[in-house]
Amino acid sequence: MSDMSNILTWTLLSECPIPDDVSELLVDGEVAVAAYKTFRDSAIFTDRRLIVRDAQGLTGKKVEIYSLPYSSIVMWSTENAGRFLDFNAEVELWTRAGHIKINLQKGVDIRKFDKLIANALLKG
Repeated sequence: MSDMSNILTWTLLSECPIPDDVSELLVDGEVAVAAYKTFRDSAIFTDRRLIVRDAQGLTGKKVEIYSLPYSSIVMWSTENAGRFLDFNAEVELWTRAGHIKINLQKGVDIRKFDKLIANALLKG
């Protein structure tokens, strides 16, 4: 197996409404909880997983979808300057597949985001 110690980095810009078309990605009984705008698309937290949609190419018609079940996350950390809204907060997820870094822009409340992850991973 190749080294997957830092396989992905995502940047979340701000919280946004849950996209209408996300229901097409959900399984029976799965519920979307929150959504965040990325540079070209969105990241959606459900009650079961994190879905990141990444529009690609010049037109954005090609879309890559990442699905990270919460059951595969073994640990997480958050880092910020301790202010309510930070300009460079960072979340790191350690999963069975590797290490994922999520950069949070000033439009994302790091404490609310941290609680969202804690609720997703620790319930159940």
